[in-house]
Amino acid sequence: MKRQDFIFIIGVLIFILLFVAIEPLKDWFLSWSAAKDWRAFVLAFLKFGILATLGECIGLRITQGVYNKKRFGVLPRALVWGVLGLCISIAMGIFASGSFGFLNQCGLDIAPQTIAEECFGTRLLYAFTVSVLMNTFFAPVFMTVHKITDTHIINTGGTLRGFFTPIPAKKIVCEMDWQRQWSFVFMKTIPFFWYPAHTLTFMLPGEYRVLCAALLGVALGIILSIANLKKK
Repeated sequence: MKRQDFIFIIGVLIFILLFVAIEPLKDWFLSWSAAKDWRAFVLAFLKFGILATLGECIGLRITQGVYNKKRFGVLPRALVWGVLGLCISIAMGIFASGSFGFLNQCGLDIAPQTIAEECFGTRLLYAFTVSVLMNTFFAPVFMTVHKITDTHIINTGGTLRGFFTPIPAKKIVCEMDWQRQWSFVFMKTIPFFWYPAHTLTFMLPGEYRVLCAALLGVALGIILSIANLKKK
């Protein structure tokens, strides 16, 4: 373990301990996580902005030996992940609610008010349904948008000023590796990682789902980095 790894790990542990040991911070986090108003969206922005960017930094360390480098653009990535996290939070709410209607049309009589009291099999079926619908209809668009913004960050030098220049989305889309996007990102990560991972997520109480989704983003970034390293 190098000195930079030691500093990185200590910094992450201190950050986590602040929310565990300091009661006001802990209470703030739990209350905002359970909120049903604008506070939940603000926290979703912060969770993804911090945790998903952290995952990308760890992935960079695994593949290239550093946590940051020129043109990587930590701040633009954090901003993008915050906005995407907000979109994920909205999508999770939409698909979590809409799945009740779909399952009821299929003959399963369940409701949001009573789902926590249902048997394990029913709750698992509900969670799996939400995961499949969300990742089938929302995830491909989300992943493509993320690829476009990621490419724009690199092309503009990883600076905030460069990021806020117009995004040449048409040019980036035309130059994307759609073979890999389809065969690996869509056809492998969605059914083999995101379907089961988000099934687990929707088995959790509502206040922990967005946090779990952000942590899964960290895990996937590490897994993909290891896979790319082995491929090389």
